[in-house]
This record gives sequence, structure tokens and C-alpha cells, in this order.
Amino acid sequence: MMCADALACRHKTIADYLKSMGFHSAHSEFVKEAELVMDLEAKLAEAEKEFHSGGPTRDKRDPSEWIPRPPEKFSLSGHRSPITKVIFHPVFSVCASVSEDATIKTGDYERTLKGHTDAVQDVAFDHTGKLMVSCSADMSVKLWDFTTYECTKTLQGHDHNVSCVLFSPNGDFIFSSSRDKSIKMWDVASGYCTKTFTGHREWVRSVCVNQDGSLLASCSNDQTVVVWAVATKEVKADFREHDHVVECVSWAPHSSYSSIATAAGIPKAGASGPYLISGSRDKLIKMWDVNSGQCLFTLSGHNNWIRDIVFHPGGKFILTASDDKTLRIWDIANKRNSKTIEAHSHFVTCLDMHRNAPYVLTGSVDQTIKVWECR
Repeated sequence: MMCADALACRHKTIADYLKSMGFHSAHSEFVKEAELVMDLEAKLAEAEKEFHSGGPTRDKRDPSEWIPRPPEKFSLSGHRSPITKVIFHPVFSVCASVSEDATIKTGDYERTLKGHTDAVQDVAFDHTGKLMVSCSADMSVKLWDFTTYECTKTLQGHDHNVSCVLFSPNGDFIFSSSRDKSIKMWDVASGYCTKTFTGHREWVRSVCVNQDGSLLASCSNDQTVVVWAVATKEVKADFREHDHVVECVSWAPHSSYSSIATAAGIPKAGASGPYLISGSRDKLIKMWDVNSGQCLFTLSGHNNWIRDIVFHPGGKFILTASDDKTLRIWDIANKRNSKTIEAHSHFVTCLDMHRNAPYVLTGSVDQTIKVWECR
């Protein structure tokens, strides 16, 4: 990854070239975007340093209690169609975004990766941040080398729109879900599909893998959430309490188990998990106990479809994005909506939270990405 000085030097070279060629409008837009991104990356690096050094705390509260506050710190534009996914890099202070404009934008923001021929639906990094994977309505999954920004493999096998993609925790495998009603597991080294999970009756919207890679959770237009054993493809749980398409699903981190136990009235000594959370077009968020097969509690408050859901690294909060144009922060232990941010002018389609620095990303149908500072 480029250091700040090298990045600034390259930005100047590109800007000088555009100016010398008479592309004055392009030069002006590029300079604005480059300054924005340099500022963002510097702020992220500074925040990450403060986070780890125990520097000045915000309102003397623990970082586990910092939540995003309006107004947004930055607003990034550049995509020409709705944003479908935004993510932070696991190591560096950069982010990646994908859009229905068939592109991936990443790192220093003017870098655009092209290769898909239809809307890009999802993007993910492996745990090292050296590999990136994307999927598209063009029915393909693409593997990218994030050090060279080259597409190294194109994985073909799905028969319809591929809606979600992610790496296994060790980075050896990729999981993808599709409108063809299946989930596929791919070997990263060979690019071959090693397993296909079937059982959903409709489009599989999203899929996620637990911390040790043994369990897979998926959600679908068939209104169910299913938990699979990765090794055997056996269905371990099948949750059917949502009344509409289930858009998103996420495994609870161990840091949240205490708050979940409090919310569910479980003795903390008995909070063994694993727990799973889902968001649906029925406007509800549901917390599930995989071992008992029970819904522990339901959160309501959104006025439209719930599109994306993430756990705060501190374990005390859940963040959700919705078609009601808001970003909401939920206090798990108290089962309440503790903060509502009017985030975008159109549907909020996706969000991510930095693991080590106090920042949240949101993406929207309004074609912008916003960066929110937590304090």
C-alpha cells in the first residue's frame, strides 16, 4: 500500500497531466476527490493511532461505547449508479465500494476496477487484506490481487445474479450466494467450486460464516434464515419467523454475548451462543439462538426495509441501514433504538464499521458514500 507522500506525489502527477492536456473540468473534479481521500485516509490513520494509544477519550467514555454522530465527516461521490456495498480494508485505512454501475472503487478513490459487465452486488477482503473478491449480476465471482489491483480469477458456476460473497476466516475458501437459490464454496487456490448448498426455495440474498468457519448462515426471499454445517452441508437450524424477504444476516461476536444474555434474560454464565441476527423487509431485526432454535428477541423501529446490519466491535450495539434513509444504532442489552441518523437522501443500502478506528461507512441509492465519526 502506498505511503501518504507517494500517494500525494502520484495525485500531483495525474493532476498536472490533466491540466496540461486541457482537461480543466476533469482536473478540477480530480483535485477535489484526491484532497478528500487524502484527508479521509489521514484522519483514519490518526483515529486508529489514538484508539490504540488510549489517547484523549471522547466524553471520557470507553471506545466500546462510541457511536456515529451527525453530521457526516465526509461525503464521497464518483459512482454513477446506486452503491450496493461499502467496506473498510482490514489492515489499511482505506475503503472499497461497489455499485450498480459495474465498477469497484477502492484505495485512493480515483482507482476504479473494471471487469464485471453488470451491477456489482458485493465485495469482501480476506483477513490479510491482500485479496479481494467481488460478485455481480453478470453471474460471476471475481478474485482480485489487492497489491496489483489485477483480477486473477473469474469463478463461473452460478446460473443467476450473485448477490453476496465472502472469504472463510482462514482465507482458503470463498462463499457466494445467488438468485439461483444456491450457495457455493470455492477453493481460492484452484478456483474450483468444492461444495454447493441447496435448500432455499428462492433467491439467497446474503450469507455469512462464523468465527471458526464451521457454520454458515444464509437468508433468502423465501423469508427464512438457515444455518448450515460447512463440513457436511447439514442444516443445523431453520428460522421462519420473518414475514417478508430477509435481506441480511450476521453472526454475533463474542464481545456481544453478555449484552445479548441481558436482553434475553439468560444468566450470563449460560450465554454460550452462537447467536445470529437478521434484518428483513418486514422492518424487523431478530436475534436467534442457534442451539435452541429460538428467537430471543425482536427489535422494531425502522419504517422501511432493513438492508444491512453490523455489530459494533465493542459488542454493546448493533448498527442497521434501511430504505427509510436512516442509519440506526441499537442498544442490545436494553433492546432499544438509541440513535437515529437521517443519513442519506435516498435508500441506505449498506454500511460497515472500522474494526480499530471510530468510523462508520454508509452507501446509498443516492450514489454517495458517507463517513461518520464515532464519539
